[in-house]
Amino acid sequence: MMKKTLLSIGLAAASVLGAAQIQAEVKIGFLGGFTGPIEGMTPAIHEGAQLAQKQVNDQGGLLDGQDFAMPTGDTTCSDSSAASNAADRMVNSEKVTAIVGALCTGATLAAANNAGIPGDVVMISPASTAPAVTAIEDDDLVFRTVPSDAFQGEALAHLLINKGIDEVVATYVNNDYGRGLSDQFVETYESLGGYVADNLAHEDNRADYRSELGSLSGQMVETLVVFAYADSSGQTILRQAHESGSFSQYVGVDGMISDTLIEALGADVLEGMIATRPGSPDLPGTDLFEKAAKDAGFDPNAVFAAQAYDAAFILALAVEQNGSDSRQGLAKAVRAVASAPGEVILPGEWEKAKRLLAEGKEINYEGASGKHDFDKNGDIMGVVVEMLITDGELVTKGQIDF
Repeated sequence: MMKKTLLSIGLAAASVLGAAQIQAEVKIGFLGGFTGPIEGMTPAIHEGAQLAQKQVNDQGGLLDGQDFAMPTGDTTCSDSSAASNAADRMVNSEKVTAIVGALCTGATLAAANNAGIPGDVVMISPASTAPAVTAIEDDDLVFRTVPSDAFQGEALAHLLINKGIDEVVATYVNNDYGRGLSDQFVETYESLGGYVADNLAHEDNRADYRSELGSLSGQMVETLVVFAYADSSGQTILRQAHESGSFSQYVGVDGMISDTLIEALGADVLEGMIATRPGSPDLPGTDLFEKAAKDAGFDPNAVFAAQAYDAAFILALAVEQNGSDSRQGLAKAVRAVASAPGEVILPGEWEKAKRLLAEGKEINYEGASGKHDFDKNGDIMGVVVEMLITDGELVTKGQIDF
């Protein structure tokens, strides 16, 4: 009888210990395009989020010392079913509290509509820029730390006009991302006096775009604008455009800004290519993130890396503000920690934020990619910067003012 009692006590103790171990982490998932058209960009974006994760864990963890865990899911960027399945696993199997992601707009829409919103899970995308994200009926669950393409399209139009480029042809990948950017660019560019001689949609992941390029080159315009992805259609289009010899100037946007593009096509092919991407203003948080990223071994200027850092850090702050790993109330906490009033918290200042929140004080996070005063749709204004490919390198030229 004594042995049975001791065994029962041992099993009960083991059960309690096991439950404690299970509860010793808070899961904030990461949904990214680890394969597909942005697979060359995704690792640096993921590293940005992981840097926030490491800083939180190194400075006391979440809540009562729980680890910040970050399970990952691959959306492939372009496959809605894959995005939905990855999000479903996060929400219903991994039981995440929140999600950083997704990255591509179509993936974010699919993940949110099919899993995130039904599961009452807050999602913060660091890279979904299409205007379609603004219109999601999300019950205040979907945010983004990157400005809408409605803003980037305007910035690109002003940039080209200011450079004296007043006539272009363009092609865009036929999805929410490509259409949203193209529509805003054309509207603004033509309102400023520019002329878009032709603007063709194209399908992603094809081996041959010579037909579209033949139509575009027939306009006898020197500048080709490409709204696409560096690891799929954008790369193929630029390769075949170079082979045709029909254009002397290439222009791209954030989806095209990747070192893998230069590696694939060669520095000579892309020399002088102009592009835009969401950037970071000159604020104290930017410098702190830059140093921390370099110490962690990745490029702080990688596209969307700073935005991913901010998404992960904001979600961690919101969990702390909320006082538990519950999904309920987290959206309200996101807004509370990411805007005034409150004592300013900069990147890496987790210990300070944790102390202030424990004291019942308000905080205002000003991040690696700027301030995040989310509007009613979960959007921010942000900044857009000019990029240039020169001597085989991506060089940031500065913020575009207009």
